[in-house]
Amino acid sequence: MSEGVLAAVDSRTQLVGKNRLEVLLFRLHNEQLYAMNVFKIQEVMSVPILTKLPESHPNILGVSHIRGHTIPVIDLGLAIGMQSLAKDPNAVLVIAEYYGTVQGFVVGSVERIVNIAWKEVHPPPHGVGKEHYLTATTKLEENIVEVIDVEKVLAEIVMPDISSATDVINREIDTKDFNVLVVDDSGFARRHVKSVLNQLDVQVTLANSGADALRLLKKEAHQDKIDVTKKYALMITDAEMPEMDGYTLTVECRSDPLIKDLRIILHTSLSGAFNESMVEKVGCDGFIPKLNPEAILRVTQDRIKEMIDAGINPLEA
Repeated sequence: MSEGVLAAVDSRTQLVGKNRLEVLLFRLHNEQLYAMNVFKIQEVMSVPILTKLPESHPNILGVSHIRGHTIPVIDLGLAIGMQSLAKDPNAVLVIAEYYGTVQGFVVGSVERIVNIAWKEVHPPPHGVGKEHYLTATTKLEENIVEVIDVEKVLAEIVMPDISSATDVINREIDTKDFNVLVVDDSGFARRHVKSVLNQLDVQVTLANSGADALRLLKKEAHQDKIDVTKKYALMITDAEMPEMDGYTLTVECRSDPLIKDLRIILHTSLSGAFNESMVEKVGCDGFIPKLNPEAILRVTQDRIKEMIDAGINPLEA
């Protein structure tokens, strides 16, 4: 792929917030098409000479010094349970940023960049189990495209120890009556956030898309007459989700008089500078990076303390 294909990535960030997604299509070993969000990709290049590190994770082929940085290179085929790409002479390297760090993913070949609406992107079909590596599927020119759960791939390599973040917890705050709404299309991400919040002994409500979360909030607010701004201390939402992304979810919530004051925190693996701009644009109350248990605990605990100090009782919702 020529270097010019990705040259306009920065200008395409305007698509986010308009419920659209731009992805890089690629293949691993066969004709199956896979996809990765363009916003996270920095460069596509030939696989360079790699230095193998002793005792490194088996999914890491080695490290390479690229543009002044030493980055780990991950065998994406091996990481999702398929054949290794280590000996594929035609393999290419996709360099991407997740969680504020840069890493490379070896894939079989890259195709092109396509623009799709989130409403055309659907959760993985039921029956594929819990251990799959998909966050979504879509259809393109009669071909099924599978969106890889790259966050799960990375988490299995660099998963942080939740217990190491519990030092920030203030045990004097009674949190058991408070509820947090967690919205994420990745089953792994939902389970991770829930396990972190369990350290606070709060209630956790899960939704697997922005559309599901909005339907839940509107039903509770309008039909059940529940004050969702009291019931939920906050909503922690992913940015990229099938049917409705987190930015659009925020805009929809802010336009509803019964939901507009809900505390909304964006939970994302996209870069900080980008999210600062988007948070301000759509009206989120802030953002926290993924795979950061301490940030989840801090923002949740601070919000609960704020509600307690203001005399807000979730049991009165």
